[in-house]
Amino acid sequence: MHVNLDIAALRTLVIGMELGSFAKAADRVGRSTSAVSAQIKKLEEQAGAPLFRKSGRGLALTDAGEVMLDYARRMVGLNDEAAVATRGLDMEGWIRLGLQEDFGEALLPQLLGRFARAHPKVRIEARVARNTDLQERFDAGQLDLALLWDGSMDAQGNGGPARPRGDGSREVIARPRMCWIGPAAGASATGRNDSADEMDPLPLIAFDRPCLFTHAAVVALDRARIPWRLVFTSPSLSGLWAATAAGLGVNVRTPYGLPAAVRVLEGKAAGLPALPAIPLVMLKRPGETQPLADRLAAMMREYIQPGG
Repeated sequence: MHVNLDIAALRTLVIGMELGSFAKAADRVGRSTSAVSAQIKKLEEQAGAPLFRKSGRGLALTDAGEVMLDYARRMVGLNDEAAVATRGLDMEGWIRLGLQEDFGEALLPQLLGRFARAHPKVRIEARVARNTDLQERFDAGQLDLALLWDGSMDAQGNGGPARPRGDGSREVIARPRMCWIGPAAGASATGRNDSADEMDPLPLIAFDRPCLFTHAAVVALDRARIPWRLVFTSPSLSGLWAATAAGLGVNVRTPYGLPAAVRVLEGKAAGLPALPAIPLVMLKRPGETQPLADRLAAMMREYIQPGG
């Protein structure tokens, strides 16, 4: 027997988790809190397992709830894509998009090409930059949609947490773990000579300005009492990739957007400490462009959430 999940209920689940409250979700979807509770209860019945568990004074997703939420995001996105596709050829306007450097090379040609084919009358102005620049431009009203790392963990003044200003929305769409990155082949994984003493400083490759990833690496190394030294800096991510591929040292990023010349290192095997996860945030501005931005945002979620 086939189970037909209710798209409206799935949308409520997604919105409730995005807003952190099903009371807020009820306002967003135009239903009473009791109606929203009934939707979630029905989803649990259809899933055949509880979707939530008690966590302190609140609720947290169970394993089944995490699975349901992942599918809910995709199903709601496909539903909206199908609805938009029937009138997509008539959509007109322009979107100002900002992307973190990690997603420029991989996401721009795939996602924007697909979007352009579906909406040929929509013009996109894209900017690939670092967090601070994207945040400042979003706050100044120069971007309609921005994808950037949450800077709340940065202790070096790199702009604070990624946040909307005014009526904009903020959504955490992924929480990838930071990784140690080394050359794909042909050089020492950590940039040390084979004969080097294990207490020799670890060579680090980093941006030439305050950076969330470098800060996390330094904190982890200091806690593990592993000495380090900065051997290469660059204003661009492409420069960091080139130095890493050459085996000059190790870099820290996420698994997203890695070029073929580098690879993720197994930290424990390489004698390197574990690194934290970092939220990937989407900022979206309301206004005349919102229907277009909503469509592009849905496609970005679809691309990123399965793993990029």
